[in-house]
Order: sequence, then structure tokens, then C-alpha cells
Amino acid sequence: MAQWSVPGIRLSGVASAVPEPTRSADDLAALFGPEEAGKIVESVGVQTRHIAGDSTCTSDLCLAAANRLLDQLDWSRDSIDALILVTQTPDYVLPATACSLHHRLGLGTQCLAFDVNQGCSGYVYGLAIMSRLLGAGTVTRALLLTGDTLSRVVSPVDRAAAPLFGDAGSATCLEFCEGAPPMFFDLGTNGAGVEHLLTRAGGFRTQRSPATTRRTERENGNIRSDSDLFMDGAEVFMFTLSAVPGLIKRTLQGAGWERDDVDAFVLHQANAFMLRHLRKRLKLTPEQFVIALSKYGNTASASIPLAMSDSWSSNSPTGPMKLVLGGFGTGWSWAGVALECDGVVLPEVIIVPDADCSVVPRAEAA
Repeated sequence: MAQWSVPGIRLSGVASAVPEPTRSADDLAALFGPEEAGKIVESVGVQTRHIAGDSTCTSDLCLAAANRLLDQLDWSRDSIDALILVTQTPDYVLPATACSLHHRLGLGTQCLAFDVNQGCSGYVYGLAIMSRLLGAGTVTRALLLTGDTLSRVVSPVDRAAAPLFGDAGSATCLEFCEGAPPMFFDLGTNGAGVEHLLTRAGGFRTQRSPATTRRTERENGNIRSDSDLFMDGAEVFMFTLSAVPGLIKRTLQGAGWERDDVDAFVLHQANAFMLRHLRKRLKLTPEQFVIALSKYGNTASASIPLAMSDSWSSNSPTGPMKLVLGGFGTGWSWAGVALECDGVVLPEVIIVPDADCSVVPRAEAA
């Protein structure tokens, strides 16, 4: 596994955005019946999910979060040297959606921009990549965007996935700051897990076709197509309980911290049942452990920053905080970071109306 420590990087702000339309437990009851819906909600801990409309893409949610955060930080658009978008639901096969967002945000031509195809571990992977760019000394300010609109690839009548996933985007601003405490990263992969959480059709190995979009009954009565997301919940649960405790232990050891030193552990918001098991396994107090998915569901690469926004935006921490962030999922992949922050700007979660997805800047589109 890859481990490294990078000093001199400041986490300046985090903003998150969700689409306006929602789905509730009542919608589940209409699909699966009240009794089944009640069991699902109790287990996964999701009361409502924000679902993107036909005209809203991941890029629109990330754009809204980035605009709000940059304005609140009062950062000049020309001062951004790097933009990374982490998503598994890009606008296009090509070009990179990061290039489109670079234009829509009005960033300078000196700014590098690229996409990273990563899922539930993607936020920490993005932080790790940015830490290397900033630590090299050639990037001074950076913008990390993470988000997914997985509702586009989930069958609405698949009991294993439909009640769980919501849509969201996030923006995180980082900057070089001499003297800032080091961030410690631990990342790893076990590609044997690919088959347990994937969308089989839609890439170039199995291209999308009328046959791949035909929904049929699968295991346990779930209904989906090969173009829909498949998730083996039991395998995901076993992977999580086997990989994440070790990830957190190594991250703490690498930072030289004890459990009690940490103000908050923010892990990928997979589902409440899984998170409760992890908290017990890790022997953490409820006050240390953030669970913030009841209003949003599992939002993949945006789940960690969204949990931070939801938990702290109305009551932003005023003093230094020690955080451990951990992502895990598709791949299998996992990533942890221990970091210290102080005075992080955390706007309220932004609600984004259904909008026209366009490659032109929003001001021009209006």
C-alpha cells in the first residue's frame, strides 16, 4: 500500500451541493410496499435522497459548490493552479469534464485540469493527488471537485441499490501554507473486488445497446439491466469490515495519533448499518463518529465532504481540529488521511434547481 506524509498544505474550505428533487420513504413504499420499505429505511438509515433531474449533471453540482466556496473565500479565479474532478459519472466520454468546468468557472490558462475515475474512496484519493501537486511547490492553490449522479445508473426497482444512492457534488479548496501540519495518507487496492460493485455495460468492453438496457429480474427478485449498477451488498459489507479497521489503524499510526486525539472520524457514508458496525469495531464514541446520510443517502465520492458540510456548516468549528477521513468501495479501493485544520470555511449545503447542462459558462447560458 502507498503511504506518505506531506507538510505545508492548508484545507481552506469545503462546500457541497445537491439537486433539488427528492425521493422519500413514501416513494419506496409505493415501489416495494410499506413493510419492505420500512425495513429498508431502518437498515440503511436513509430517509430522503436528492435525485438529479434530466438536465442536471455531476458537473452542475460541482460548479455550484465551487462558485459558492470561491466567492466565500474571496479567491481570485486566476489564482487557482490545479483543478481535479473525481467522478464516475462524467458529462462526456471525452473530453475530461474537468476541462469543461475549468471554462465554466473562468479559471486561468495556467491551471492544469484533469478527471479521476474513482468512486467511494475518491475524495481521499483526490486529496492525496492534490497533496503531491501542492507539496512539489509548483501549485499554490488548488480546487478539488468530487461528485456523482449515480441515480443515472441505478435501476429504480432494484431493492439492493435504489433505496441507498443519492446525487451530490462538492468542492474543496487547498493551498500551500508554510508551517501547516502534515497530512498523512494511506491508500490501497484489491482489484479482486471489481465484480462485486460495477456497471457492466456502457464502456468499451461491453458497449451500451438495447439488449444491455433491458431490465429483467435478477437474484433475490432485484430488477435491473446490465447498464445499471450492480452491488453485492454482502460482499461490500465483508470487504468493508475487513479493510477499513486496518486502514484507520495505519492512518492513526502514520500520523502518530491515538484514537482519543481525533476530534472527528468522517468515513464514506455507505449506509447507517455498516457505519454503526464500523464505529463499534473501531471503539469510537458517537461524538467522534460522523453519520450524516439520512437526508442524502450514499453519495459516493461526495459523501465525505457532504457529511462535513451537513454536520458543521451551521456550527463551524472555531478552533483547530484533528480529522481522520476514510473512503472505501468500488475497485476494491480504500484511502485514509489524518489532517489538522483550523478555520475551514464551510457554507451551508447548496440546493441546485434542475439546470441546463452546457459547456458554456453559466453566465453566458443565462
